[in-house]
Amino acid sequence: MRDTASVRGHLPDENPGFVGRRTELERVSAALAEHRLVTVTGVGGVGKTRLALRAAHRAAERYPDGAWWTDLGQLDGERLLVALVADSVDLADHTPGMAATGLCRRLADDRLLLVLDSCEHLAEPCARLVAELLAASPGLTVLATSRRPLGVAGEETIALDPLPPAGPDALALLRRAAGEDFPAAGPAGEICVRLEGIPLALELAAAQIRLQGAEAVRDQLGSRLDAAPGARFDLLAHTERVWPSRHQTLRAAIGWSHELSTPLERLLWARLSVFRGPFDLASATAVCTGGPLDRATLPEALDGLVRASVVRPPDAAGRHRMLDTIREYGATWLDRTGEAGTVADRHAAHFRGLAGRAETEWHGARQLRWYRTVDAHHTDLRTALDRLLRTDPDAALDLVGSVAFAWSCRGRLREARDGLEQALLLSEARGRVRARALWALGVTLVLQGEFGPAQDVSERCAREARHAEYAEPAGAGAGAGTGTETGAGTGSGRDRPGDLTLDAAALAGLLALTTGRPTAAHVVVGHVLDAARGGPADSAARLRCHLVRVFALTGLGRLAEAREKALRLRALCEELDEHWTRTALEYQLALTGLLEGDPVAASGHARAMLEGTRRLGASLGVALGLDVLATALAAAGEGERAADVSGTGEAYWRSTGQPRRGLPGLRALHEKYTDTVRASIGEPAYEEIFVRALTGLPQDGLDRALRGPGRHG
Repeated sequence: MRDTASVRGHLPDENPGFVGRRTELERVSAALAEHRLVTVTGVGGVGKTRLALRAAHRAAERYPDGAWWTDLGQLDGERLLVALVADSVDLADHTPGMAATGLCRRLADDRLLLVLDSCEHLAEPCARLVAELLAASPGLTVLATSRRPLGVAGEETIALDPLPPAGPDALALLRRAAGEDFPAAGPAGEICVRLEGIPLALELAAAQIRLQGAEAVRDQLGSRLDAAPGARFDLLAHTERVWPSRHQTLRAAIGWSHELSTPLERLLWARLSVFRGPFDLASATAVCTGGPLDRATLPEALDGLVRASVVRPPDAAGRHRMLDTIREYGATWLDRTGEAGTVADRHAAHFRGLAGRAETEWHGARQLRWYRTVDAHHTDLRTALDRLLRTDPDAALDLVGSVAFAWSCRGRLREARDGLEQALLLSEARGRVRARALWALGVTLVLQGEFGPAQDVSERCAREARHAEYAEPAGAGAGAGTGTETGAGTGSGRDRPGDLTLDAAALAGLLALTTGRPTAAHVVVGHVLDAARGGPADSAARLRCHLVRVFALTGLGRLAEAREKALRLRALCEELDEHWTRTALEYQLALTGLLEGDPVAASGHARAMLEGTRRLGASLGVALGLDVLATALAAAGEGERAADVSGTGEAYWRSTGQPRRGLPGLRALHEKYTDTVRASIGEPAYEEIFVRALTGLPQDGLDRALRGPGRHG
């Protein structure tokens, strides 16, 4: 979920280096107006992505439901294709069942533009998905980029050639990339001709021009490209998919840049190819050091690759990335060195360690920072998980158990469930690592509304927790070599429940609450909390149990007691700078305010919840918060604002792929007060406001919902 947007949808910012392509841009724009699937084809580095992005920005206003961008280059296989596309259109799909069903439902009634960038390595699964989506959504238009057509019926293909080598656009691109105003006649013009007007090749040449000057670059390219094709550079043969035989110039240009790099830069280039997403200096250092490339020499080598335009300069968060074509070249060299498996293992170990640190930091002041770190490195965490599922299932279970709860909070329930179920099936690990994974899977199933399977997993989690905390020798069952605690409790004895048992109880309580059994929830967490040492600040598991108990008290009608405990817990969370539980407590306090007949207090707490869930990017939490706010506004007699907030809430519910739901008590109140305001302002007026909010920008509706009286203390 994105906080703000001036238009519906999400497109990356345009590259300021876009040059020329006026005719091609007109062709793509005209094709989008007449065809539902347009594929821009061409060799690597020819500028397909830039053209598609410019065309998408230009066409966006024609699509009421927005233009949305999906970068498929980060995928190494088709298993997560639907999940990535769903995430790119802000579908935090919480539904069980077939992966594409929720996406088809999300797009069924929309008029939007979906851009699928870099489809070539997933051409067949992309073709199947696109065909299914186009059949399900009559208002959908797809713009794809690929080195070859997708082969879907009705596809309009636009082949993109390089810039005319002797024309003004190639020279303009070289000038802009090099930062120098070359004359048309002379070395710069010769470089454009020798590189056949290929944009990526011109950018690589521009980087060398900044270092050596145009004449030196012209001379080097002359000796390189005038040589026989087999002697242009020393490199193992690439597949036809990557390097078409008709276009060896780009291959030669990248090989030339490779030869101009220092030995350490070439080594780093090869090792960086294991990253599928953005990477920072810390990650590059952890994964790529070894031999002559150490902590002292790596930063300088990375700077050299940036100067050569092999690696993109860091963004505002300090993250670099490599273009797919250049990364593929590096991967070939990594294979040649025989290091591919070793570096992939280091990559997996690094991100497993990052996942473990994120889990450790969940309970405390760095929760939000690590939550965002897990989100930023999502692609490489998935890559590491896939590697470990093949090579070390026990380590895979440890990794996914560490991050699955954060994934679920972020709305990535399908990926969390998929990873957990695979790792639990393949791994034979017992103890803490298994109990934690079962707990995370149980939470995911509850959020998906899969209460039957959740009950089974909850019981398995409780048994595994007992096994880990009482049956195993002290110190056994740790997280597969991570050095983490076994979770057997904070005391020195083994006669009291520890964090694993507490989390198992919290899961059982959550399941009871969502199925309308507050007494069972209160009993199960109360029994474990009474037997455990320590208070709610001692661990995340204890805090979660206390949270469940507060909700159970609310469901039992013990409102004053529930409010008093919730306020104390909220104060504790503010001390800890803990965000997730604090947000859930604001929801409970809003519900309590409604049940006590204080809609003003309920509105303040609902807005506080919405602020928290927006920071966490939790679309399900936003949907729940908008429902309780709409109910509070309706209870206060603010019918028009209630209709507006309720319509926005429906938009967010649709983004989760689920019908409206929530705690049983809130659903009844929502229906009661909504019926009242519908009658007070009139059904036509209510429906008009509701539909306007539903079809407007969800972010704008959320902003309107948050513009209200200050939150209640």
